Amino acid sequence: MSSPTREDPVAAALSEVVGGPAGDHARPHRWWTPVRVLLAVFTVVFAVGLVQKYPCGETDWSSETVRYGKMCYSDVPYLYTDRGFAERRWPYDGSFGRYPVMEYPVLISYLAWGASKITGLMPSGPSQAVREATPVARLWGLPGMTREVNTYFLVTAVLLFVCGIGAVLFLAGASPGRPWDAMAFALSPVLLLSSLVNWDLLAVLFTAGALWAWARGRPVLAGVMVGLGTAAKLYPMFLLGAFLVDVLWTGRGERSRRTDLWMRAVAGGVVAWVVVNLPALLTGASAWKVFWSFNSSRGADLGSLWLVLDQLGVHSSAHRINLVSGLLFAVACAAILVLGLSAPRRPRVAQVAFLVVAAFLLVNKVYSPQYVLWLLPLAVLARPRWRDLLIWQACEVAYYAAVWLYLGGWLAPSSGTNPTAYQLAIVVRVLGELYLVALVVRDLWYGEVLDVESADLDGVEGGGREPHPDVDLVADRGHLGA
Repeated sequence: MSSPTREDPVAAALSEVVGGPAGDHARPHRWWTPVRVLLAVFTVVFAVGLVQKYPCGETDWSSETVRYGKMCYSDVPYLYTDRGFAERRWPYDGSFGRYPVMEYPVLISYLAWGASKITGLMPSGPSQAVREATPVARLWGLPGMTREVNTYFLVTAVLLFVCGIGAVLFLAGASPGRPWDAMAFALSPVLLLSSLVNWDLLAVLFTAGALWAWARGRPVLAGVMVGLGTAAKLYPMFLLGAFLVDVLWTGRGERSRRTDLWMRAVAGGVVAWVVVNLPALLTGASAWKVFWSFNSSRGADLGSLWLVLDQLGVHSSAHRINLVSGLLFAVACAAILVLGLSAPRRPRVAQVAFLVVAAFLLVNKVYSPQYVLWLLPLAVLARPRWRDLLIWQACEVAYYAAVWLYLGGWLAPSSGTNPTAYQLAIVVRVLGELYLVALVVRDLWYGEVLDVESADLDGVEGGGREPHPDVDLVADRGHLGA
């Protein structure tokens, strides 16, 4: 098993808080196994992140000065009254006249609706009849509704906490012999700040699950995880490209992997995505299509280089941005494919997936503060070096602070008159991502090897090691490709 405090100078320095690096004669604790330590750390970090939202909840989420000045903003409470969840409405019932349609993929809509049903078990607001008779803009002001909004936020936080716990468990077993790599996820500053801004931890759960399943030689399950993740956010489908590189790579005399394993993953992903989308399609096809039309018609938006260009006078229509960003992303994917297949050692799935998702975010027309969570589980496995991860996250934290100060009007009016500081923050974020991208590309090009118990990180081909009871979640003794 790897020992980060011996391998990583930053990890060694941080370990001084709990007694310093492991010694030569150190023995594992009988109860505090790596997985349990990771879960405990994540729980503390998530709890601190919840406390960070306290100023907004204390002021009923109504103070613009607080939500931007204290940087405690979250989409969750506002959509409770603005998307019909306060009336327990199914997000695909076609209520276009009264409420805007939920503009998220189906699994996030289902989760938000499910949280509203749980909240309905302990309501503090008025009766359903009163809610239905009240204009949407005035729902929040009804007696007891602010307390109910806070209840909904806490219910959602609990559900997202469960998603985060699952992600930590999966990441702990995604690189055999290296459970401690997941500590960079559990102890992440950007996780603390961004985990409750939106529902993105749901997609993170399935992304981590897909990495774990592929590493354990379960391509169908990996595909199902990708399909479920894509039904929450689109980016998990990019993992299929990383799986493809994994099965096509040949080198050092190794035989090529079986492409039928990749086809099983694709089939599992398609079936899972269709199954979870069916309830929305069957009950409100028009509402289901809104997510796709909304993203297609969206112009240059917060956090993107497109917004910087737009504010500097280089204006582009939504159609042009879609075309150019799509072309740039396609070129980047082709380059990553060539890099992966020509690497001197088999690329780790997380390395290829990180490069693809990073390329997508770099050319995308929006970068919401919580999008950093898309990269986080991939980054901690692709480049498990604390110094580099912290440098990248420092850039992300700088952007996180800047976007709220910008929206609050402290950097510059959010209407956009000379927002130079915010533009610089966007550039800093991009440079931070490019820094980590460059390191991962270098690792692939020179074939950096991690200290693992098995030379085959992904396990799909067979020959995997005997599972460690304190590290692996499931004792896998057989592998599909053997």
